[in-house]
Amino acid sequence: MKKLAYLMAGTLLATTANFAMAADNPLSVHVLNLENGLPSPGVEVVLEQQNGDNWTKLNTGMTNEQGRIPALYPEGKKLEQGVYRVTFETGDWFKKHDTATFFPEVPVIFSADASVEHYHIPLLLSPYGFSTYRGN
Repeated sequence: MKKLAYLMAGTLLATTANFAMAADNPLSVHVLNLENGLPSPGVEVVLEQQNGDNWTKLNTGMTNEQGRIPALYPEGKKLEQGVYRVTFETGDWFKKHDTATFFPEVPVIFSADASVEHYHIPLLLSPYGFSTYRGN
């Protein structure tokens, strides 16, 4: 029973640390595999900001064991109003898992209007479909 309590406490501390990092950073993402209901670690994610007709790369990251990147926006920078694109490199992830997919990448374009301090973009993923929404 003590071992279970220590494991639960460790999970709570890790979760609390992720929430603290997310609170300090204006953008986080999370990828869940709908096929098995598990997180998707090892998905590369690219963040870009739109500048006229062009996109400027701001940052890249890799999802952790929980399928999360708690701090995707460049560290120490304030989120500017504008249009952003988060691209999940799903084709590479599925290839590593010997799974065919229809979507080699999933771009999510969103508008940050500064009405909230933190944006969270979850991606619910399967080989032949996906869904996303503005989380919190």
